[in-house]
Amino acid sequence: MKFTVDKHEKYILLKLNESKLNSLITPQLKSELILINTEGQRNIILDLSQVKFADSSGLSSLLVGHRLCKNATGSFILTGLNDAVSRLVTISQLETVLTIVPTTEEAIDLIFMEEIEKELKKEAR
Repeated sequence: MKFTVDKHEKYILLKLNESKLNSLITPQLKSELILINTEGQRNIILDLSQVKFADSSGLSSLLVGHRLCKNATGSFILTGLNDAVSRLVTISQLETVLTIVPTTEEAIDLIFMEEIEKELKKEAR
């Protein structure tokens, strides 16, 4: 699996440099997501702008990432979905479960906004 990891203080940006998100890629992607999560990162942005095709096993790996981040009270955000991948997410009715934004910049903004909200809630207690 070809990918890049860009670590930041509040989040990790994982860019998948593959054209297909299928059963050949998903075991490695799931492993990488689990590894990132066990390192203590709870906010993951997954950039799928290079992905042209995904199948059900690809969707399964996205749900793993979502569950890991949710359990760690973090965010799992998808960005850069093309029409084919976006259609598959919609057909699977996962657009209500997964957080999807058009650009990486918007995903970063969303994470910082959510982090500020969590801090404010902590202070309010």
